[in-house]
Amino acid sequence: MLNRIGHKILLMVGIVATLGLVSTTYYLTLNEERNIIRQNEATVRKLAESVIQALQTVMLAGYADVAQTFADNLKRVSDVADFRILRTSGIEAFRDNETIRAVNRRRGEEEFPPHETEAVVRVLPAEHSALQEALRTKEMVAYYEWDSSGQRYLTFLAPIRNQNRCHRCHGGDHEVRGLLKLTTSMAPVEQAVRETWQRGLVLMALAVALVLATTGLLIRRSVVRPITEVTDAMVHVAEGDLTRRVPVVSDDELGRMASSFNRMIQRVLKSYTGLQQEQDKLTTIILSAREGIVVTDRTGQVVLVNPAAETLVGKDMRRIAAEGFLNLFDDPEAMVEWLSRDHADEPVVLHRGGRVLSVHVATIRTRKDQVVGSAALIRDITKEKQLEEELRRASVTDPLTGLYNRRHLDETLAREYRRAERYELPLSVVMFDVDHFKRFNDEHGHEQGDRVLQAIAEVTRRAVRNTDIPCRYGGEEFLVILPSTPLDGAAHLAERLREEVERTPVDGLRVTISVGVAALPEHRGQGPDDLVEAADAALYRAKQAGRNRVCRAA
Repeated sequence: MLNRIGHKILLMVGIVATLGLVSTTYYLTLNEERNIIRQNEATVRKLAESVIQALQTVMLAGYADVAQTFADNLKRVSDVADFRILRTSGIEAFRDNETIRAVNRRRGEEEFPPHETEAVVRVLPAEHSALQEALRTKEMVAYYEWDSSGQRYLTFLAPIRNQNRCHRCHGGDHEVRGLLKLTTSMAPVEQAVRETWQRGLVLMALAVALVLATTGLLIRRSVVRPITEVTDAMVHVAEGDLTRRVPVVSDDELGRMASSFNRMIQRVLKSYTGLQQEQDKLTTIILSAREGIVVTDRTGQVVLVNPAAETLVGKDMRRIAAEGFLNLFDDPEAMVEWLSRDHADEPVVLHRGGRVLSVHVATIRTRKDQVVGSAALIRDITKEKQLEEELRRASVTDPLTGLYNRRHLDETLAREYRRAERYELPLSVVMFDVDHFKRFNDEHGHEQGDRVLQAIAEVTRRAVRNTDIPCRYGGEEFLVILPSTPLDGAAHLAERLREEVERTPVDGLRVTISVGVAALPEHRGQGPDDLVEAADAALYRAKQAGRNRVCRAA
């Protein structure tokens, strides 16, 4: 019940109102009780004063013998619990003959006959505080007392003054002749007090109910309803309904809150719409991207796989999500290692499904270095690698013959020369050119000359080993680098090559070559150029010796 703000406000208002009304009711009722008691005391006081006046009148009229009868009759009055006439000693008067004898002696005659029976009735002890106070102050004294049943009584002790008219019978020795004791029951007064309290409680309950009902209605209309409308709007907004608005029905704080809420939702809707548009753009870009994209959340759960990733990895999204991000390429240990090094700017090249893939794998972190997920960017670089290989091949091969070019020859020979010297290994070079090549160009045209060079290049590729490096040295000259090959082995290969060329006519034309061979360590010089020069010199001697032959360097 207390989970609603209206109930809480009503409860607080109810508590405050109840406390206020209880305090007010208690204060008013307590004052009313005091007024009732004061009024009762005043009434009894007036009654006592009236009785004293009546008693004095009776006494002065010479009817003192009826005083006791007068007192007894007063006891029968409703609400009068006790009425007695006391001497100053606290003993009830008119019960013995002491006063009669004293008056008769003073008058000198037996004006008042004595009682046939007499009794000494002590009503109050002589030291009674109220009795002493009345005698001392000569004023009426009131006090309360309770009987054994708990009933409360109000008693007035009123001193009877010894006036001048009383001296004839009683003399003037004492200022107070006696006291009048009037006791009334407080039962009617207490009943009136109880009724007052009951009326106060009933009125308080009605007032509390009225206050709560009125307050509840006002709070519901002016506070709870606007707050409920705002909270309902918040719930709808939280569920995604950004079109919900709150009616502004006042200019107070709640009205300003509703207005501020509407403005905030308007801005949120605008931002959300912009973000949604950007998200749609991003989704379109991701889904249509040629690169594969796989993204996880902070728990490692795969949340995004675009179609390109499915194609490049060879798995659909369900399988990728089921197997997990680390098994994207079926090598979880490698993925863990890549993620630990954050290869965002250092792609890993993989061969998968006949493709060459460039993979960027990285952990996604916030500016505070908190991990929010991981991502993999996959590119198909098969064609790039092919083009790269073609470019590399074009940079080191001769376009006409397909053999390695002069640039590659120089780099490779220098490298192999250093290796041979370092490890004391043999190294040979075979240098040859086409005999009478100018005649092919002059008599049959340059195209025929090109075909001759291409045919010799093909024969050379077949004749050499996989570890050998056949190169076009320039024009009609060729050179083969033979790593880890001694001079005799190189000469043997050169002879086999010469014979193969001689047995291979080109377009029906006979073609021969002259070959020079040089090797380390036999022809060691200052460097690789000296080795080539030695082979070139041997080639020149082969030419001089009649061509179509192999000569070793001297």
